Amino acid sequence: MSPTSDPGAGALGALGGTLAPPPSPATRARAGLRARLASLSRPRPELMLLLVLSAGLNLWGLSRNGWANEYYSAAVRSMTQSWHAFLYGSFDAAGVMTVDKPPLALWVQAGFAEVFGFHPLSLLVPQALMGVAAVALVYDLTRRRFGRVAGFVAGLALATTPIAVAISRHNNPDALLILCCVAALWLVVRGLEDGRTRWLVAAGVCVGLGFETKMAAALLIVPALAAAWLWVAPLGRLRALRQLLAGGAAMVVVGGAWPALLALTPAADRPWVSGTSDNSILSLILGYNGLGRLAGQSGGPQAFGAGGPGGGGGGGPFGGPAGVLRLLDASLGGQAGWLLGFALVAGIGLVVASRLRRTDARTGWLIAVGGSFLACAVAFSSAQGIFHPYYVAQLAPFTAALVGAGVAQILAGGRAARILGPAAVVAGVLCELLVLRESPGTLGWLVPLLLVGGMGAAVALAGLGAGRVRAAVVASALVLLFAAPVTWSAQTLGHATSGTFPAGGPATSAFAGGPGGIGPAPPRAAGGGMGAAPPTTGPRSPGAGAAPPGMAGAAPGGGMPGRGGFAGPGPGRDSGALTAAVAYAKRHGGGTVAVSSQSAAAPQIVGSGADVVALGGFSGRESEVDAAWLAQAVRDGKVRWVLADGGGQAGPGHDGRVGASALMAAVADTCMPVSVSARGTTVMLYDCQGNADALEAAS
Repeated sequence: MSPTSDPGAGALGALGGTLAPPPSPATRARAGLRARLASLSRPRPELMLLLVLSAGLNLWGLSRNGWANEYYSAAVRSMTQSWHAFLYGSFDAAGVMTVDKPPLALWVQAGFAEVFGFHPLSLLVPQALMGVAAVALVYDLTRRRFGRVAGFVAGLALATTPIAVAISRHNNPDALLILCCVAALWLVVRGLEDGRTRWLVAAGVCVGLGFETKMAAALLIVPALAAAWLWVAPLGRLRALRQLLAGGAAMVVVGGAWPALLALTPAADRPWVSGTSDNSILSLILGYNGLGRLAGQSGGPQAFGAGGPGGGGGGGPFGGPAGVLRLLDASLGGQAGWLLGFALVAGIGLVVASRLRRTDARTGWLIAVGGSFLACAVAFSSAQGIFHPYYVAQLAPFTAALVGAGVAQILAGGRAARILGPAAVVAGVLCELLVLRESPGTLGWLVPLLLVGGMGAAVALAGLGAGRVRAAVVASALVLLFAAPVTWSAQTLGHATSGTFPAGGPATSAFAGGPGGIGPAPPRAAGGGMGAAPPTTGPRSPGAGAAPPGMAGAAPGGGMPGRGGFAGPGPGRDSGALTAAVAYAKRHGGGTVAVSSQSAAAPQIVGSGADVVALGGFSGRESEVDAAWLAQAVRDGKVRWVLADGGGQAGPGHDGRVGASALMAAVADTCMPVSVSARGTTVMLYDCQGNADALEAAS
C-alpha cells in the first residue's frame, strides 16, 4: 500500500497532523533515566533515617577497634608496598604466601590506604560504608514489593543486627560479601519486573565479586536466585534458561579471574596458596574454603569437643554443636538470632498467600529471598567444618527482608493477617526467649515484657481488622522484638571489636582463645601505628655449618590477643622473640625473617613494616610446605632467617594438622643456629643463607 492510500494518513492530513516517527532507543533510554531520577528525587525520610542510623552505628568510635584483625591489616600493608603482593593477595611483601581468602576485600582496603595512608580508619571506614549500602539495598529490595513501611522495617532490622554492626566495624571480608550478595539479590528481583537479561548478568557479576571476596560462601544464594528466575520466567522458560546461562557465564568469568591468575602463573613466580598442602588454588576453593567448611575438615569444631584441648563442650567453641537450634545457641543467638522466628513465620505466610503463583509479583521475591534465607540457615546449622560465629552475618539481610515483608502482610488486615500476625509475634517472642536463656545475665528485664506484651499483642492482632489501632499494636510488638537487638547493637559500640572473631553485643559476648573455648576476652588496646617502610634487604653474609637436631621453641601465646582474638602458636607480640629476631637480622646483614604462623607475624608487619614472612598459614598448621620450596625461596632472596617456634605443633589446641612442623625440623637440621635473647628467654634463630642445597636435600 502506498503512503497516499493509507486511510489513517489521510485522516491525519485532513486534520492538519503528521505521523510522528517512533522514538529511537537512545530517546527511550533517556526517558527511562529521567523517570528513575525523578523517582529518586522523591523525599523518603525513612530511608534517610535508616542511613543516618546505620552510619552512626558503624562509624561511632570506630578508631577504638584499632587494626581489628591484624592478619588482614598486615596483608593490606604488604599489598601497599608491592604490586606483586597486591596482585596475588600475598600476606607478606616478599610474596612468600597468600592469605587464605581471595583478595578483593583487601584490594578495596589497600586502595583506601594508598589514598589516605596506612591507618586503621583507612581500612575500617570502607567496611562501615559497605554496611550502610547493604542497609539501603535491603530497604529498596523490600519496598519494591511491600511498600515503604516494610522497607523501613527491613532496613532497621539489618542496621540493628548485632553481628552486622560488628562486621561493618571490622576488616574481615564479610562486609563486602554481604554487600555483593544483597546486590545480586536486588538485581534479580528488579529483573523479574521486566525480564531483561542485563539484570541477571549484573547479578552474576555481583556473585562473582562475592566469590572473589570469600569464595564458596557467595554461592549459597545462587540456587535461590536461579530458582526464582526459572520459576517466574518473565519472558518464558526457554528464554529464562538462556538468560541464566548468560548470568552464570558472567559469574564464572568474574569469580574465576583471580583463581585463574594463580592457576596459570608458575608456582615459582607467585606466593604459596595459604590453606593448602599442594599449593593449588583449586584445593583452597574446594577444600579449605569450600566443602570442607560444611562436611568437616581438620581444624573444625569437632576437633575440640568435650575432653579436647580447652575442654570445649559439645561441638566445640566455634559456633557450638551443629543442630536445628544452633542459630539460637550461646554463640550465634545473640549475634543474629533474635528475629529468626518472626522471619520464618513471615516466609511461611507469604507462601500461603501467594501460593507460589507465577502471576503473583511476590512469588519471585519470596523464592529469591526466602530461598537464600533457607540455604544460609541450613548450611550454618549443619556445618561440620571450621565455622565461626560471625559467619551468620550473611544470614542477616535475608532475615531482615522477611521481617519487613511479614510486617506488611500483618498490617494489611483480613483473615490471613489475623492468623499470621499472632503466629509471627508468638514465634518472635519464643525465639527471643530462647536466645536470652542461652545468654544468662543479659537483658533480664526484657523477659516479662516479652511474655506480657508479646502475648497481649498476639491476642489483639487476632481480633483487630485493618486500621490505625492494628498499626499501633504492630508497632508496639516491633518495639518489644527490636529491644534486644537494638540494645546489643548499641553495646557493640562500647568496646573494641577487634581480633580474629568479631562479635556484637556486650563485651561478655566476645569469643576468645580460638580452640579452647568460648568466653569473654580481655579488653585490647588499639594496636599498631604508622610504621616506616620495611627495611631494604642488605648484603648477605655466608652461612655455614649444620645445626644439631632439635630446636628451641618460643613460648606459645602469639597470635592476636584481645577481644575475639586467636591465641595461636608461635612467637607473637608477648614473647618478644620475633622482635628480637628482626633486630638481630638487621644488625647482621638484613634479610627476611620467617616464622610458622601468619598470625604471629602480623603484629610486626602492621606495627613497623618489618621484613617478616610465615611458612605454615594462619596458625602455622593450615599450609603444609616442603623444604625444597623453602630452599628455592632462600635462593630467590625471599627468606634468609627462620625463627624456631614449633611450626604450629606447640601450644594448646593442636588438632593434628602438620603445617610447618616438618619444615621447621628440616631447618633445624640444615641451617646455621644463632641464639637470640628475648626478654630473658633464649630462642633459636636459623640463618639459611648458603644452605639452600642442604635444605633441599632434607626434603
